[in-house]
Amino acid sequence: MSRIIYGVSGEGSGHTSRAREMVRHLLDKGHDVRVVAYDRSYASLKDEFDCLEIEGLHIVSRDNRVSALGTLAHNLGRARKAIARNRALRQLFDHFQPELVITDFEPATAWLARWRGIPLLSLDNQHRLRYMKFRVPASLLLDRWLTRLIITLMIPRPDIALATSLEQGPGTNARTRIFPPIVRQQVLELQPANEAFHVVYVTSAFDSLIYTLKCFEDRVFHVYGHHAERVDGNIHYRTFSGDAFVQDLARCRSVIATAGFTLMSECLYLHKPLLALPMTGQFEQQVNALFLERSGCGMNARRASVEVLQAFFNNDAQCRAALQRYNEALQARGCEHYGGAAIKQTLDELLSELARRQSSGLTFPTPLAEGVTHERCDTSR
Repeated sequence: MSRIIYGVSGEGSGHTSRAREMVRHLLDKGHDVRVVAYDRSYASLKDEFDCLEIEGLHIVSRDNRVSALGTLAHNLGRARKAIARNRALRQLFDHFQPELVITDFEPATAWLARWRGIPLLSLDNQHRLRYMKFRVPASLLLDRWLTRLIITLMIPRPDIALATSLEQGPGTNARTRIFPPIVRQQVLELQPANEAFHVVYVTSAFDSLIYTLKCFEDRVFHVYGHHAERVDGNIHYRTFSGDAFVQDLARCRSVIATAGFTLMSECLYLHKPLLALPMTGQFEQQVNALFLERSGCGMNARRASVEVLQAFFNNDAQCRAALQRYNEALQARGCEHYGGAAIKQTLDELLSELARRQSSGLTFPTPLAEGVTHERCDTSR
């Protein structure tokens, strides 16, 4: 069995939920795993796993727009603490002597692996933007180039890249495999319903949306992302709780949110129409929203106006029909889409190959071995 350090980004909740599923699987297989995380991921994972807290990059947004100056100031203010905690990370590498580092878009563990010559495997959704062929409008070509550059600067070239994607496209190299998204077990066990309220998941700084929601007095909105629970007319403010949120997600009529990868995956699984409001300055969210628009499973909107929300509510039946077609098409193609079995099987095979090669004094298998599983499902139609 292998000694593995698993680095997890603390931005959003998607990295956390995917890493939890994968670390549980690795532990069940008998591997020795140390988790390295920060912010939300550390808070969520520390009670279940052997977890080291470090400092990581945090993106600051205002009114659904990335704030470059706010992001810079916030991260500079954490620099002293980052130096101290990253010293502890180096000590972990010294004492634990990992045989493999897995990174879910966490840079510190990835760069330490590269500098120390330890095999590096990326397992995230960001690397589809780096290593998968896909089309975007001409207006986003510069954003795509910049995003690939940022990913390259944050994560050194992995020996193997296992990337999850809403759409399946060809990889650009032999080191990469593309898989459907992984939905956490807690969501897989839910029983969906369609009750008379809508879930809204935004940051507390996205105030313009709240003003628009108040115009729909006949509709109830459960708004997550605020610091105190209260009711203001048709707006029910909710503090974020994992259990409460997923229960609301299963029971709601539809979802209004930014275009995050994990929440969109969960909406597809639960057959929930999604009005996506991609964050300005976040190319990945723009790509996710374009997929939603093309598939018909929801709407892609630049701003949350009264007209946009009304069109979304009026389009409910069409979105539900598209969601039904999407999931039926997956079943018809025999694709294991949500539980992550294919990516777990591939990881198991890679770890077996790693152990065999290390025992023979060989390097990690790059490109991927011919016998390694690759599930590819066409979700574009």
